[in-house]
Amino acid sequence: MTAPASSGSGAVRDSLPPRTLTALLLALAAVAAPHAARLPLWLTAAVLALGLWRAAIAWRGWPAPPRWPRLLLTAALAAGVAAAYGTLVGLDAGVALATAMGALKLLEMRRRRDTLVLIYLGYFLVITQFLYTQAIPAALYLLAGVWALTALLVAVTRETGGDRPWRHARLAAVLVAQGLPLMIILFVLFPRVPGPLWGLPDRTSAVTGLDDQLSPGAISRLSRSGAVAFRVEFRGDPPPAGKRYWRGPVFTRYDGRSWNPPRHRRGPAPAPRTRGPAVAYTVMLEPHDRRWLFALDLPAEAPPQGRLGPNLTPLAREPVRQLRRYRMRSYPDFRLQPELPAERRRRYLRLPDGAHPRARELAATWQRRSGDGAAVVRRGLAYLRANGFRYTLTPPDPGRDWVDGLLFDTRAGFCGHYAGAFAFLMRAAGVPARVVTGYLGGAMSPGGDYMIVRQSDAHAWVEVWLAGRGWVRVDPTTAVSPARAEEGLGGSVSAGEPVPMMARPERSWLKTARLRLDALDTAWNRWVLAYGPELQKRLLGRFGLGEWPRMVMALAVALAAAGGGVTAWVLVRRRPRRDAAAAAFERLERKLARAGLRRAPGEGPRDFGGRAADAFPGQREDLLAIRDAYLRLRYEGAAGAGEAARLRRRVARLRLRPTPTRRQEGDGDRAG
Repeated sequence: MTAPASSGSGAVRDSLPPRTLTALLLALAAVAAPHAARLPLWLTAAVLALGLWRAAIAWRGWPAPPRWPRLLLTAALAAGVAAAYGTLVGLDAGVALATAMGALKLLEMRRRRDTLVLIYLGYFLVITQFLYTQAIPAALYLLAGVWALTALLVAVTRETGGDRPWRHARLAAVLVAQGLPLMIILFVLFPRVPGPLWGLPDRTSAVTGLDDQLSPGAISRLSRSGAVAFRVEFRGDPPPAGKRYWRGPVFTRYDGRSWNPPRHRRGPAPAPRTRGPAVAYTVMLEPHDRRWLFALDLPAEAPPQGRLGPNLTPLAREPVRQLRRYRMRSYPDFRLQPELPAERRRRYLRLPDGAHPRARELAATWQRRSGDGAAVVRRGLAYLRANGFRYTLTPPDPGRDWVDGLLFDTRAGFCGHYAGAFAFLMRAAGVPARVVTGYLGGAMSPGGDYMIVRQSDAHAWVEVWLAGRGWVRVDPTTAVSPARAEEGLGGSVSAGEPVPMMARPERSWLKTARLRLDALDTAWNRWVLAYGPELQKRLLGRFGLGEWPRMVMALAVALAAAGGGVTAWVLVRRRPRRDAAAAAFERLERKLARAGLRRAPGEGPRDFGGRAADAFPGQREDLLAIRDAYLRLRYEGAAGAGEAARLRRRVARLRLRPTPTRRQEGDGDRAG
């Protein structure tokens, strides 16, 4: 059903049959659907309305809008995108603009060229989706979208495409399959560059991980997420649960509300004194749009393509915006910076004037009654153990003066509350202190070959400086809830807390299924998403291809070989198939030749078969039956694979005596 062609009335004559147009609309909707959650609601509604409008034009004969309303719609949607994103440049704004312009293109689709533009736009939307996620379900979904678009492309470019594009689904699948070897070759051999092609904006704020400051309640909100923070593969046995502290950002400045990083983040990292063997492991870190990496406390070396900050925080050169895989070594037993210069000591004792007077008074009491810093620490931990403090994900609001409110009123908090308050108490008592954030814990996968650390394992603890010992880790949370270090979050809070399912100690079929899927995701991450320059050089280096010139040479050779293989396969597939009846009769000729009877040039199959029957009277009936069956199949149009199979079996069973009659000695001049 099409509307009559009339440019003045705004009508449009469809270049596609209605069913093919409907398939095109559905395919474009499918590849654009994953972007709908990121687009403004009004834009999603506008795109949907434009698609329905185009369907009504095709199926109900509605007139298409003339040129000037289309121009107004284009300007309005472009202005809306600019207002929503503040720009028309960039990934999010660009995807939104491309989606809107594609929907508008539907209204002016008249020629085959317009249809091809829309199909190519569909391929573009598939590519942009991979800039947001590369998970296995997304890859499979988008591969199906590519297959559907390819089927439409075949239908549109063929004159006999008809109104049933799904008839070309098999050919589209073959075309996609033919491209897979080239895709794999390019993936493995094309030289990788560090980092993504362009910086991606922060679009994971809900589970972005640890923030660049520690405010009351920040980590408790993060710990309600069961998302994976990173995975770890150990070369050997993992450390015991109580020593799985994963070091991240360190905060040294306190403003009365939040703990913040030092102003000067450059400088050499102090060299620790280590004891015992190092633990070697590989981290697969999920993107979190920050520069810090994570390492088992205490890292022995800087991460590849990164450095150690002055407080031994592992740092990347650029924000982590894609899955990152790096190797590390750490020493669980260490002594850090036994000597502290006076200027740094003052920095780690600095507090805002007038903050938390009741906590200051308590700390001053500890200082007067203690002989050294270690005794102050012991008094602080004993205070937390003996005064009914509670560990909870949902603490009551301690008020504006949050440290005094926590210590003397609510007495309920999460690790961030206790770490921040304890560091304040230590400084007020004359003990240099700083707050360290990271993760505590991790659970081995069902297969036992890697450890999963989730956002629910986010944690904060304190480092205090003690004379003769240097920086010492003190975890005030374990004084309130000793089970936190050994049993994780799920085993340390009371029932009814909003603990994510994957952090709960009890097992369920759903949790087991998700762990199995995580093992599949880990293999995908390990060999696909984390296949960066380091892994590529390490893998190809085993074959002597670790350097760029050799990679390029191998890439050229592999592409040529793959192209030649595909070409040869296509040529073989296009070669005409041998006729089954002719093949059976040729086999009969070979048998007769071995028995002494050869077919004369120009002798037809009827005469040759009759001469063979005369020459071998003992097999006369079989030879005549074979001849007649062959003639029916070749010249009388007899069809059916069964008839050809019976002919083939008759020839195979035929046995000829090697002594022919005198008739076969004739010249065989008769022609068929």
